[in-house]
Amino acid sequence: MRRDRLTHRGPDDQGDWISQDGSVGLGHRRLSILDLSPEGHQPMGSVNGRYQLVFNGEIYNFRELRQELVGLGHAFRGSSDTEVMLAAFCEWGVQASVRRFVGMFAFAVWDQQERHLTLARDHYGKKPLYYGNFDGTWFFASELKALHRPGLSLDRQALANYFRFGYVPEPRSIYQNIHKLSPASTVILKVGQPPGAVESFWSLPRRSAGNIPSDPLQAVDQVLRRAVARRMVSDVPLGAFLSGGVDSSLIVAIMQQVSPEPVQTFCIGFEDAKSDESPYARAVAQHLGTRHVEHRLSPQESLAVVPMLPQLYDEPFADSSQIPTYLVSKLARTQVTVALSGDGGDEVFGGYNRYFHAPRLWRGLRVIPRFVRQLLALAARGLSAEFLARLLPRVSLAQHKVTKFLALLAVHSPQELYCGLMAMWDPGPVLGLHPEGGLLDRFSWSDDFAADMMELDTRTYLPDDILVKMDRASMAVSLECRCPFLDPEVAEVAWSLPMSWKVRSGVGKLVLRKLLAQYLPTQLIERPKIGFSLPLGEWLRGPLRGWAEDLLAPQRLKREGLLDADLIRRRWQEHLSGQRNYAAALWCVLMFEAWLAEWT
Repeated sequence: MRRDRLTHRGPDDQGDWISQDGSVGLGHRRLSILDLSPEGHQPMGSVNGRYQLVFNGEIYNFRELRQELVGLGHAFRGSSDTEVMLAAFCEWGVQASVRRFVGMFAFAVWDQQERHLTLARDHYGKKPLYYGNFDGTWFFASELKALHRPGLSLDRQALANYFRFGYVPEPRSIYQNIHKLSPASTVILKVGQPPGAVESFWSLPRRSAGNIPSDPLQAVDQVLRRAVARRMVSDVPLGAFLSGGVDSSLIVAIMQQVSPEPVQTFCIGFEDAKSDESPYARAVAQHLGTRHVEHRLSPQESLAVVPMLPQLYDEPFADSSQIPTYLVSKLARTQVTVALSGDGGDEVFGGYNRYFHAPRLWRGLRVIPRFVRQLLALAARGLSAEFLARLLPRVSLAQHKVTKFLALLAVHSPQELYCGLMAMWDPGPVLGLHPEGGLLDRFSWSDDFAADMMELDTRTYLPDDILVKMDRASMAVSLECRCPFLDPEVAEVAWSLPMSWKVRSGVGKLVLRKLLAQYLPTQLIERPKIGFSLPLGEWLRGPLRGWAEDLLAPQRLKREGLLDADLIRRRWQEHLSGQRNYAAALWCVLMFEAWLAEWT
């Protein structure tokens, strides 16, 4: 059954429900987190028989909602959040209820009275939800693999966006006629009819100086404490990812204060010291007193994940930190079923370097005539990255970023600069097609470039890259990942803060750093941001070369007829020679080709 293609997301139980007339069927795989008894089984029906629900995720405020519903006369047989959701639908209706839910969720609820199915997805898009129509029948699922069938056609606009960003932005999927439901949205499906309008039930709070908390530090502390406490409700073992960075360290520090016993933390290390955060995580764990589990990865362990990626990410996906994310999830799953993470801290509180580098770069570029910048960018194409790094010693960029920096010299707007910073490829030359109709085309830019980038990242990069990466990696090993920074209450406070509380003088997440200083000494906080970086450039010249050569073979690319085989071959040869580092761009092509081989 298609349901069982998602066994990894729910290995503990399975269930089906079919309407009496056979027109509607729901299937579910369960990862048991709350109420491990049969009372938590899904699909679950409401007491009055009106609703049937299948639900992926957690409703963190279900206890408060349950108490309110009991006061209104509702009775409960078990202790699951699923049962609370159904009672809420009976009391307030689906659309009103979803506005009350605080959690990560993707659900489908059949309304027997109205004869329609409502799909809903949480505020930030933590949980995925795909839907499409085949031969007059609606299908939906948490992952594309459950909807896959012979004869699906590629969506070339989705492919153009993939080559620009390294992921497929919602609402498109890589296939025509299959869509991703947007975050914080609902859609109604009826048998034999077109879909209803996608309706939003929440949006990012408006940036405003009028509602700044009198004590921003205390306000952030309070909402984060509530967000962490909500996400520590579990009937199974729970822990946290700990990299030693600001976000994960702060989450773990708060968990330690909330928890009656030491928190279990997990970290992986690398043999390459430049990419290894494990000493920082170990120091933080020792200071906080967590039960820390650390595993140092060999290159062979990381490389062994590469052939698995097209199955794990059943849509083209080119964020190479997908590999260590899967491996740290696998490590955590050996001892816990739920793990908290610091995802969302960078986007919500201003953690990426681009938030201070890009505005500074744009101010500098504006004073240079554009035709001069275009000539410089054109001339730079023929120079090696090593030479450019020596030519521009004051540009604080790694060698592999120098070429990208120079390509940005010709941009004529902040919008174009943002796209250039985020781009893997220019889809025009490599694909012969330019993306259109995306959020970037509709976005209203302001005079605050940094804040605009943060909002765009929160609405695009966060749900379609960061959260996809974590969801597929963790659920592949049946691990539930919860993210306190993605609590709507945290968003309300974060977006009320002026930029000076987030980014100042080349430092990001200022308010989080100040808050973390209440838990950790300064020397454990102020360190360079590393992230889950991998030596991709070296791997592609070494142990992955044979695999890459096969996928990038000109005859193969020309036979498929989708990409410019000659352009890709030139980039590949330049990378192999060491003249340029095209690891990220080539990984984008490789992940598409590996996916194509797996699913077509």
